Amino acid sequence: MATFSPLVEQLIQALRRLPGVGPKGAQRMALHLLERDRDGARRLAAALVDAAERVARCRHCRTLTEAGECALCASPRRDPRLLCVVETAADLIAIEASGSYPGRYFVLHGRLSPLDGLGPAELGIDQLLRRLAVEPVEELILATNLTVEGEATAQFISEHAATLGVAVSRIAHGVPLGGELEFVDGGTLSHAFASRRRMFR
Repeated sequence: MATFSPLVEQLIQALRRLPGVGPKGAQRMALHLLERDRDGARRLAAALVDAAERVARCRHCRTLTEAGECALCASPRRDPRLLCVVETAADLIAIEASGSYPGRYFVLHGRLSPLDGLGPAELGIDQLLRRLAVEPVEELILATNLTVEGEATAQFISEHAATLGVAVSRIAHGVPLGGELEFVDGGTLSHAFASRRRMFR
């Protein structure tokens, strides 16, 4: 049976490290780059090397940046009284894209998962608590995902933040805007009812 040359196979295996990319997908990407887009392959390789060597975590919020302090933390327009905790840099970008949040962030880069070796130290929760102790944060907004691990992470942070006298809130999860109830799963509906708020007092 014919096989790829060692360098082509090495490229395919490297591409498989990307999330959601299986053997066939990695093979298609590798062959496309080598057969049709050598210039693109060179640009991709250079960008990967440059990012891997220069991108680190912001010293304040832990998002990915090539500067010691990211643009959001450096901006005087962000409200220092609000601090939103997210699991990943992608979550931060999603919230920013909504244009609805004016405060600052803290990125965990994961969620509590002892089986994966992710505890409070790996998530920087000690750094988060130090920020709460010295910065003028009035509200800590927990925006971890609605999973068992995400809920456990939110609960853990909430209990520790409460000892510092910081108000803690949790983003609402429920029926999406424009969603029809008959197509919403039971777990989402249950959480939507539990998170309901009064419209008139």
